[in-house]
Amino acid sequence: MNRRQFATTLGAAAAAALTPWRALPAVPPEGVSARARALYRRALILDCNSAPPMPEQLPLSQADLDLVRNSGVNAVKWSLGGINSDFAATVAEIAQVQKLIEVHPRYFTQVRSASDLERAKRARQLGLIFSFESTDMLGDKLEPFAIFRNLGVRVMQLSYNRKSPFAAGVMEPEAGGLTPLGREAVAEMNRLGIAIDLSHANAATTSDVLALSAKPPIMTHTGAAAVHAHPRTKSDAQLRALAAKGGVVGIFDLPYLTASPRQPAVADYMQHLEHVLSVCGEDHVGIGSDVGIEPFDTSAKGMAEFQKEEEERQKAGLAAPEEDRPTYVEGMNTPLRLEIIADQLLKRGYSARATEKVLGGNFARVFAEIWTA
Repeated sequence: MNRRQFATTLGAAAAAALTPWRALPAVPPEGVSARARALYRRALILDCNSAPPMPEQLPLSQADLDLVRNSGVNAVKWSLGGINSDFAATVAEIAQVQKLIEVHPRYFTQVRSASDLERAKRARQLGLIFSFESTDMLGDKLEPFAIFRNLGVRVMQLSYNRKSPFAAGVMEPEAGGLTPLGREAVAEMNRLGIAIDLSHANAATTSDVLALSAKPPIMTHTGAAAVHAHPRTKSDAQLRALAAKGGVVGIFDLPYLTASPRQPAVADYMQHLEHVLSVCGEDHVGIGSDVGIEPFDTSAKGMAEFQKEEEERQKAGLAAPEEDRPTYVEGMNTPLRLEIIADQLLKRGYSARATEKVLGGNFARVFAEIWTA
């Protein structure tokens, strides 16, 4: 199962009452400068692996709608289909998200082209970029790529943590790279304008895709192995090769930023971000939180739910090492986490332009290049 996967089926619901747009909270996260707040409001804010709250039934509560809007996030890449959903279940989940947009058209819109990102910002909606982390919904065929692309899926991986019919993931480092079918899939994704995400790809798959793809691949949610070595973080060589290909790397908010059992803090996050900036350059780095807009629930109930989910991932053989801590960074467990990142970048001497690129400009640029079929 996926941390952002639906746990239940959404029922039919009437359209929610719509309220005027509300400004970001008057009290910003502690210590955030006025300069960072102003930049955050004018920049395109694109989290390349996140999701809005999703209840068992629509409509969303006004509190959830306000949380999304007041976060200041303009677009998210949303992983659908979990990591083990078949074709039919994935189509049903896409339909559920389409229903969300239908019920709350003032708050959500689907992103199918790069121009939709700025359109979402102007309309004060959250743009939803449909994506896959798994390949189960594709089976072992090429035909579903076009079907899902036409349903709006714009980013896909060729493997999750284990091996797929297309490629091998990070938990199977010796399983080779692209399969013959995977090589055909790269060409098909290039043809259709689907971004190839290497976040969970092993080293061989990463090298194969970088050599073969005619368009820049991306890594939407990862970290720097030079800061903390982990199967889910990338080496400097991989990061440098991706940047040379024109791709963009998103830094995640997961516990893999630090060694177990310590919960990562803002300084740890910034160590990864600054290292990747030094390796890749300011044109090739972004944010992919890998957590929802809604803060992690640190209550006893929230922790119990987290432990239950992690036990299921362990039993299924899908978990990575060090999945023993909650999925948040101390000091950033807020819908305004990207504003905190903006503030940290400015305080560390990065320019306003470089900061805007990291907050969303770089992923917007590379999507404009990739999604042109």
